[in-house]
Amino acid sequence: MKGNWAKYAVTGLVIAVLAGCSSKPTDRGQQYKDGKLEAPLGLVNQPNAKGRPVNGKDFVDQLMEVRYASSALYSRHTSTYNALQSWLMAGGDTRQLRQFGLNAYQMEGTDNYGNVQFTGYYTPVIQARYTRQGEFQYPLYRMPPRSRGGRLPSRAEIYSGALSERYVIGYSNSLMDNFIMDVQGSGYVDYGDGRPLMFFGYGGKNGHAYRSIGKVLIDRGEVKREDMSMQAIRKWGEEHSPAEVRELLEQNPSFVFFKPEDFAPVRGASAVPLIAKASVASDRALIPPGTALLAEVPLLDNNGKFTGKYEMRMMVSLDVGGAIKGQHFDIYQGIGDQAGHMAGWFNHYGRVWVLNAAPGAGTPLFSTAQNSSPFSQ
Repeated sequence: MKGNWAKYAVTGLVIAVLAGCSSKPTDRGQQYKDGKLEAPLGLVNQPNAKGRPVNGKDFVDQLMEVRYASSALYSRHTSTYNALQSWLMAGGDTRQLRQFGLNAYQMEGTDNYGNVQFTGYYTPVIQARYTRQGEFQYPLYRMPPRSRGGRLPSRAEIYSGALSERYVIGYSNSLMDNFIMDVQGSGYVDYGDGRPLMFFGYGGKNGHAYRSIGKVLIDRGEVKREDMSMQAIRKWGEEHSPAEVRELLEQNPSFVFFKPEDFAPVRGASAVPLIAKASVASDRALIPPGTALLAEVPLLDNNGKFTGKYEMRMMVSLDVGGAIKGQHFDIYQGIGDQAGHMAGWFNHYGRVWVLNAAPGAGTPLFSTAQNSSPFSQ
């Protein structure tokens, strides 16, 4: 953390009357009902939200994963986690947070009106073989040593054979599948030999900047902006030749390498196993690891359209992502095709409150220890 919490965790919200809100689009869950928020995080007496969290058990299970995998991370948030579990056992009524010693800090959102961006990610399962054979022609790589310059070959150079085969850890039957696992940062691989699936954890990057191929397709007029999703990218790939798919993917010079692990669960950047829809990737410059979040998440139908309804969820920040900056969370959706289906649709807006145990009597709101954040407990 960079010590910026004093300016982020301001102890009040300035709420202004918002005129003309009804004219704003709401197709992705933009709510525009909390007035203008003047701080990235502002203390409120209680969240302006109805309902109770739908995933209390999963959230508590996620806390237990934090406890078992990272005692240091758990200890930094013990008072908050204990208070939250007591609150959930009592029913999880958002009107009663203060009774359990919890403060709620509302996030201002991407528009300063409380609309926080939600996207989704998942853990794919792909088919591969140990050697190149038949349709299995597309290599997956472990991290090679860096050159003196620090950067490794670009994606296009890697596709052209710039890396030695000694760094190959398998061959898949789909360059697009490789790319999607690259973007997700990890995945499971089925080698087709009857053994348990092998987890391919994040092993490093080549050091080149990330470029969105979705934006490339939009800029080229291949896919409409409002129709862009992971499903749209896959559909485009199915309708074009392998050479055209490769040319598109090469527009993103960034490349991810993997680390095979036997019998490993899916872990985030905090090295904690992730539970679907109870963990998120966040921007650590704003939200530190282990932070507990109360989120009002838009509900989508099976075609990725906003239903007009929301659900309350409790989640923990345990991962990061290159494109996850500021008032934006990437919700972990789980493993496999169904999780990928929902993750591919998600690019919507909801509201988020950071929850933290209130300081005890005589304790200043802002700590003068490692950083000035009230979330450093």
